[in-house]
Amino acid sequence: MQAKKLTLLQTVAAAGVFSAVSCWYGFMFGRESARRELGGIIDELRKSTTTSTTSSEPDANSKP
Repeated sequence: MQAKKLTLLQTVAAAGVFSAVSCWYGFMFGRESARRELGGIIDELRKSTTTSTTSSEPDANSKP
């Protein structure tokens, strides 16, 4: 039996497909990770804004 040999074109095509798939998965997982991280940051900012707004309202009303 003769061993199968890949041509240069087949090797480049296989590498391209692998690269495209790995980039796609990296993009999707990176996007999900960034969404979670930004969601946490937004929640923290909302909490700090709500806290500072409620704590500063009595000060604003007490000034003449």
